[in-house]
Amino acid sequence: MTRTTTTARRRGLAVLAGGASLALLLAACSDPDGDAPSESESSGDAMSSTSIDCSAYDEFGDLDGTTVNIYTSIVEPEQATQEASYDAFEECTGVTIAYEGSREFEAQLLVRIQAGNAPDIAFLPQPGLLNTIVNDYPDAIQPAPDATVANVDEFFSETWKGYGTVDGTFYAAPLGANAKSFVWYSPSMFADAGYEVPETWTEMMELTQTIADEQETLPWCAGVESGDATGWPGTDWIEDVVLRTAGPDVYTQWYTHEIPFNDPQIVEAWDTTGEILKNPEYVNAGLGGVDSIATSPWTDAGFPILDGNCWLHRAANFYQTQWPSGTTVASDGDVFAFYLPTDQTDIKPVLGGGEFVASFADRPEVQAFQTYLSSADWANQKALSTPEGGWVSANTGLDPENLQTEFDQLAWETLADENAVIAFDGSDLMPGEVGAGTFWTGVVDWLTGASTQEVVDRIENSWPM
Repeated sequence: MTRTTTTARRRGLAVLAGGASLALLLAACSDPDGDAPSESESSGDAMSSTSIDCSAYDEFGDLDGTTVNIYTSIVEPEQATQEASYDAFEECTGVTIAYEGSREFEAQLLVRIQAGNAPDIAFLPQPGLLNTIVNDYPDAIQPAPDATVANVDEFFSETWKGYGTVDGTFYAAPLGANAKSFVWYSPSMFADAGYEVPETWTEMMELTQTIADEQETLPWCAGVESGDATGWPGTDWIEDVVLRTAGPDVYTQWYTHEIPFNDPQIVEAWDTTGEILKNPEYVNAGLGGVDSIATSPWTDAGFPILDGNCWLHRAANFYQTQWPSGTTVASDGDVFAFYLPTDQTDIKPVLGGGEFVASFADRPEVQAFQTYLSSADWANQKALSTPEGGWVSANTGLDPENLQTEFDQLAWETLADENAVIAFDGSDLMPGEVGAGTFWTGVVDWLTGASTQEVVDRIENSWPM
């Protein structure tokens, strides 16, 4: 999917700055194949009448007639709002952004680097992938330019900067941020049945059993099929539960391999997850049996809620725009979401993720665009360019008032909550052989009949020495 933006369609956008800070205390999994959010093709047009003061772009110099090639796992429909957020940069600098999104990004990026055909810029959905590139292809990737470093120092926490740093060298600035700890539901179905949003894990399991006892439809629907990245939504489930049953300290020890992957505390988290995902009395609502989770596309797995055939679906904030066109996402709409609750009383764990902007060329136009993407200007423009929602950022220059939907506001508030402990998706911080390999395939094996112990032992044995 390649689209080159031409000068004729460049539009200016007013940019607002401000906002509150988000601090990440821990680390680990974003959407690896990036086809997550579905956003409107017309998003940029909604603001096309607003002008911009191009003097803010004077620092980049004369770049007219140049082109920057981007390679990313972010495909349609989110691709549309990504490209719309570049319009002001293109108009004011004269740079053309050639955007290529691919669902085979994970596998193909390394192939392209090996072949000497690396893109100018790649959006890496996993810090582990950045480590792999730096260690295996050190001559291919470029350290971030000074202006990008300055932006990151100003607008991001040290933790976020650390995810883009390898062996003391900073390479990749954060792009978007994901909040993954949400459960989607139908407000009207809950209201009609007299159900309330659970506030603890125990209450959620009690509600699950009540639905199983009282309703003709099963409580939960889920799916982990995602092409070459099949299995990743299941790793999010496991990580969220590790945070709730074992806690953030054990979570950190797990993804850093200070404790083995098959530690009893991790086995307990898998088994706790299995109380939902491997229970035929609870899944797979509207889609089939337990084993159908492995073959149900994650993009569609929540849709049975819209037909009244499912009650609960755990998915990240970016699932907001995955809902079919015409779906109202609101507390009084067709679907909404609540925070995946915990029985912990002192903290509010939130599984997070995000993309990181890596450069494989040091031309002035490439460095300029890399710097722009790390700025408060871009973060606010991206928010304004995303009217259907499904996007937030850890950039402290983001004005939350620019977030376009009720749910985006909820996601931002969840990340900014004073009791929140934000843990970056663990599989994204593990070695690639595990986090984007045996962990993914292990989830599929587990859902299709393998025991927890068998799966975690196999993953542990795959951990590189």
